[in-house]
Amino acid sequence: MTKSPGLINTMSKKVQSGVQGLIPEKAQNIITASIKTMVETVLSGSALITPTTEAVDPALSESDFLVEKAYNSYHSLAVAQGVGFGLGGILVNLADLPALLTIKMKFLFDCGKLYGFNVNKEEERIFMLYIFQLAFSSDKRRTEIFPIVKNWDKQQEIAVDWKSLQMEYRDYLDISKLLQLLPIVGAVAGGAANHNLIKKLKVTAMNSYRMRVMAAGVNTMHL
Repeated sequence: MTKSPGLINTMSKKVQSGVQGLIPEKAQNIITASIKTMVETVLSGSALITPTTEAVDPALSESDFLVEKAYNSYHSLAVAQGVGFGLGGILVNLADLPALLTIKMKFLFDCGKLYGFNVNKEEERIFMLYIFQLAFSSDKRRTEIFPIVKNWDKQQEIAVDWKSLQMEYRDYLDISKLLQLLPIVGAVAGGAANHNLIKKLKVTAMNSYRMRVMAAGVNTMHL
């Protein structure tokens, strides 16, 4: 997480800049609008993203088990959605962008509860958005965010820059989602892209919450 951007990352960013010109403007606008809506929805604690799990206070190993179990359901849904939208052509594919965001945020809310944190608190919802950024940002931005996530309980008055969040997320998605827009290969690309994206979020979220639980040294509910 703390490694500086390497040569490969620098080169891939240059390729990404060219790929951005191939993404339809409508798709880019949908990503921008979806990210803004997601941030507003998370910060408001909307019932639309209420976690499907009950609050628990298990040992860390039990939390890991429960999160993996929840992940399996979200993963299956995300992959099926990517394949389904990938078969539908460009216009249908665009609907995958906000739909996948909803799946990701519901999963993050479940993670928070399963690790014993009170997701009704605004600071916990902001923490989820930082996990999201940690998972889907460039190497350079990741090195800036990681210390904030690692030392979250020592932070004061942290806000969310949704414009930076959406730009990083859009850049992260570019190549995989461009392939999904293509005919014939779109279904395979869509399923594979959603598999990789939700898996990346799971690994990032689990380790982010593990750091907080282990730093606290106890497994009590954070009310």
